[in-house]
Amino acid sequence: MNKEADLIVIGGGLAGTEAAWQAAELGASVHLYEMRPRKTTPAHVSDKLAELVCSNSLGSDLPDRAPGLLKNELRKMDSLLIRCAEETAVPAGGALAVDRALFAQRVTEAIEQHPRITVIRQEVHEIPDTPCIIATGPLTAKVLAEDIAALVGQDYLYFYDAIAPLVYADSIDMSVAYRASRYDRGTRQEGDYINCPFTKEEYYRFVSTLKEAEVITLRDFEREDPRFFEGCVPVEQLAARGDDALAFGPMRPVGLINPHTGERPYAVVQLRQDNLAGTLYNLVGFQTNLRWGEQKRIFRLIPGLQHAEFARYGQMHRNTFLNSPEILRPTLQYRHRDDLFFAGQITGIEGYVGNIGTGLLAGINAARVLHGEQPLILPTDTMLGALCHYITHADPKDFQPMKANFGLLPPLEKRVRNKRARYAAYAERAHRSLEHFLAQYMATKRETR
Repeated sequence: MNKEADLIVIGGGLAGTEAAWQAAELGASVHLYEMRPRKTTPAHVSDKLAELVCSNSLGSDLPDRAPGLLKNELRKMDSLLIRCAEETAVPAGGALAVDRALFAQRVTEAIEQHPRITVIRQEVHEIPDTPCIIATGPLTAKVLAEDIAALVGQDYLYFYDAIAPLVYADSIDMSVAYRASRYDRGTRQEGDYINCPFTKEEYYRFVSTLKEAEVITLRDFEREDPRFFEGCVPVEQLAARGDDALAFGPMRPVGLINPHTGERPYAVVQLRQDNLAGTLYNLVGFQTNLRWGEQKRIFRLIPGLQHAEFARYGQMHRNTFLNSPEILRPTLQYRHRDDLFFAGQITGIEGYVGNIGTGLLAGINAARVLHGEQPLILPTDTMLGALCHYITHADPKDFQPMKANFGLLPPLEKRVRNKRARYAAYAERAHRSLEHFLAQYMATKRETR
């Protein structure tokens, strides 16, 4: 491995690219290692940096929602990837969703054109003994994973992330389906989502068929430890929890009146635009372990998708994370080595924006360590600070990955009973706290530029 760089970043995903950018913007010479396309993964389909492999949505962009608050914090901290997401956004109601291909292309161009970043397409087999950020994500290559496990002195844990099916827009029967956003919260007049409505009889027929469907054969280690992110439970497993589980979960019909009937459907499958051209739509919440032939057969039972053409079938893939409370400081430094950082999903952060955020913090802190400065610890009443505090202070015995949510924030001084008002108060407090923090500790970034 070439050690001429000030900093090595391993992994060209969301966290790695954000980390490389932030460190380079602060004056570091960065070598960013990405093994694709020399070595592929079960989930990626291109050689682009920051490729999104699950949903194309970065979650709610509303300021009084946890993902929206986190995005606003990253905007204030000059996140490259949030800027690229906004430049490639597609309609998604109150959420920030992107055209996957354009987003990855925009990030790749920005990284490759940065004068202080060198992209090296090569697999890394061992942890460098020079300043380094490891951001290899859920599909860390086996050899490097073994070296990390040897360093931290513990085994890895496995769970599963998911890729939802994609259908071609022109194969959706719009005489049955209809456009709408819940409670009319959309950027388009007719609604941002395509909705496939079920009658009661259609819903229970669909659930019954889904419960009897054939799934893929799990490998040995998967059968031994079949844990899932609650937000990425396969749709067939949700159906197995009870006949009404889907109707109260990803197929809940609230706020979606069917204009063809004037009534609320018994259940609904929502399809979200997946690219700027509007030619692809993904089935929201329909991650699955079904065999591909079964997906085609069963998902065509969804009203409006009886003739659907699938651009991609859903699948589950391996995910790996550290027991971060035993390993990391809230600065994202390894406890026993100041110049080694971890970022992204490997730290136990769930969600695209959280992964971007940890990359941003790791990049800033790595540059500060290189400059002989103290690394930053973000206030715990900010969303990013709360996430980093959680993954480094949770009980190691039952540590599980976490996404942005208001439950991570310290209580408000005065109790607010109304939930929406309470969330707004959390967001306002976080805004003030981050503004104060940046005024005190981020001047070096502005001066470097």
